[in-house]
Amino acid sequence: MPHPKIRSALSRWTHEHWFVAGVFSVVGTMVIAIAPGMANAMREPASILQKENVSLALPEARKSQNADAGTGWEYVLVKKGQTLTHVFKEHNFPLKTMRQMMVLPGARKDLSKIGPGKELAFEIDTNGELKTLRFDRDEGTRIELSMEDGKVKENVITREVDQEVAIASGVIKKSFSYDAKQAGLTTSSINKLADVFKYDIDFVEDLNDGDTFHVVYEDQWREGQRMHNGAVLAARIVTRGKTYTAYRFTKDGEAQYFDQNGQPLKKVLMRIPIEFGRLSSTFGMRNHPVLGRMRMHKGVDYAAPPGTPIMAAGDGRVSFLGWRNGYGRAVIIDHGQGRSTLYGHMSAWGKYKMGQHVNQGVTIGYVGASGLATGPHLHYEFRIKDIQVNPLKVTMPKPQPLSGPQLASFKATIAPAIAKMDSMEHNLQFAKR
Repeated sequence: MPHPKIRSALSRWTHEHWFVAGVFSVVGTMVIAIAPGMANAMREPASILQKENVSLALPEARKSQNADAGTGWEYVLVKKGQTLTHVFKEHNFPLKTMRQMMVLPGARKDLSKIGPGKELAFEIDTNGELKTLRFDRDEGTRIELSMEDGKVKENVITREVDQEVAIASGVIKKSFSYDAKQAGLTTSSINKLADVFKYDIDFVEDLNDGDTFHVVYEDQWREGQRMHNGAVLAARIVTRGKTYTAYRFTKDGEAQYFDQNGQPLKKVLMRIPIEFGRLSSTFGMRNHPVLGRMRMHKGVDYAAPPGTPIMAAGDGRVSFLGWRNGYGRAVIIDHGQGRSTLYGHMSAWGKYKMGQHVNQGVTIGYVGASGLATGPHLHYEFRIKDIQVNPLKVTMPKPQPLSGPQLASFKATIAPAIAKMDSMEHNLQFAKR
């Protein structure tokens, strides 16, 4: 089933919810028409939506390549540490031509911004001479600098960028990552979704076969190719009989996520300060893997590759940074009101120093195996008045919910999404019969 498209400059969910409502009505009509095939139809866009590793910068130019040596288009991805001068020298393009391009009014500023990750296209004529340099100034603007009779000519091409609203729905049969991709979500969208629910759901450990998911999200397309995924606008995940919801809403000028009742999903403290780490040891008595005797494990461990970033679980002050006995390289953050968190066995610390303030989500260190550890993992402790408690079970403090006029606006905004996801859930249950 083709995913619906809304061609607009959608930027804020609060002001554009009527677009989503329109999409929902269209999709609703299509669902009624093909309900018997819903389970498979939901997955049809996957072949298109998963094309996120293709190069997007120069699609039509690629088609003009020919097999003649020294002619056609040559493509260069600027490497780390390279400048435009390095690229010209590496590919034996005349520096004189580069200087002519740099002198052109307006082009110098664009060329000076070329850095690592930028894709450049060079058109070579039949004499092996550089004819055209092409690159994207931004997502909607392409620049062509052409040599004509020894002079540089600039051509600015406006490229239409389409903002779309896409809908994905599915049942977990193998894993969330696999089945979400089958339903049309890309890796980028899946990561965004995991980030939205990271305070409540461990996407590796918590989701099981038979759980369902419904996601409304933004996409940006250009010339038939996806540029990148946009924000998750609304989502619902049903796992182990419990329903988790998320709705994007702008509060005080900042886009945030709330549940169906206007409660913020963002907690004062994160339950899991690492992305996609595998829970390898729980809180409680265990046989210590190094000491070989029974000992209280006062935290939880997340196995992850060395160098995986470790995030601050919440805003606070770094009260300790250094080597701490069996913890190895460790960091302790004081979050106030008697709460603190400890992060152990790091391979290296982040850029923050003892006494500095950190914001929730910033990188404070990297996974390692320093101290008493048999392999790379994060040892994470949650403390209340210096007493360790189980971070997987403790009730996390919440910020203030929406109220008054903001709550009323929020309720009106999310009503179409709630109705549509109810319908999507009904159709999934019907398809499972």
